[in-house]
Parts: sequence; structure tokens; C-alpha cells
Amino acid sequence: MKKVLFVCLGNICRSPLAEGVLKNYLLTKGNRFVEVDSCGTSRYHTGEQPDPRTRKNAEQNGIVLSHQARQLEDKDFIEFDFLLAMDNSNLNNMRKLRSFEQNRSKVSLLRDFDPQNPGADVPDPYFGGDRGFQEVFEIVERSVISFYSEKLESIFRSY
Repeated sequence: MKKVLFVCLGNICRSPLAEGVLKNYLLTKGNRFVEVDSCGTSRYHTGEQPDPRTRKNAEQNGIVLSHQARQLEDKDFIEFDFLLAMDNSNLNNMRKLRSFEQNRSKVSLLRDFDPQNPGADVPDPYFGGDRGFQEVFEIVERSVISFYSEKLESIFRSY
């Protein structure tokens, strides 16, 4: 069993969307060997559902989100095999946690896996309109699929 954690700021837009995209993709692959979660580096929205615009966009793309926001904890660096930050700002926030240094090899940007723009930030759609949420969906989807292909697919061929 491998565990993947997506990390953004408030855990109501980008990271729960990435969680939902990977969970949905795993279902299409029949892969039951991955646990997926998401969190935020802040505690602004702890306990809240994803932003209504994120949920609406996800549903328009065939994905149902069922997540409650939570904050990143030191123990996440130990419990998860892959921690994928949505942007450099949150990556920097992650570096401030005690457990980061000994687990830094588990951490990367989600867009390190984006075939169109590797290493870029996933833009925060919070202050944008519907088009911004769709753009984020497209970025997240192709990055998640590429991440799966590069990091997870070969692991599960052996099961």
C-alpha cells in the first residue's frame, strides 16, 4: 500500500481536487493499493468541505469530492510515501515543519509531473471565475495522471 498526500494552503480548492482526481483515476485502473488524502499548510478552513466552485467544477468533470479540510501535520511526512505541494509557497511552508528534513525525498511539486509545464505552480483559483477552476482541473488532471504513470504504475504491476 502506498500513500499519497496533496498539499495546498487552505485545503478547499486545489488539493482536494487533486485527491479526487487521483482517486477517480485509480478506480478506472482498478487499483486499490493507493491511499489518497489532502491537507493544507494553514488551518483556515479545518473541517470545511471543498469550496462550492471546486465541487461544482469537479462534478462537471465526473468527480465527486467528499473531503473535509485539515491541516498538514509533522506525522504526515512519516505516514505518507509521496507529498505533493500545489505551489512553491506551500512547499516553503512544508519545509518549516520538523519532520521535513528527514523526509524531503518524499516531497515534490505536483507540477514536477506536468508534461506541459514541469515545475510550475498550480495556480490558486480561489479569486478567479469558472474558467480558472477549469484551468486548474486540466493542470491537476494531466499532472496526476503523469505522476501515476511515473511513480505508481510500475509499483502495482507486481501485485
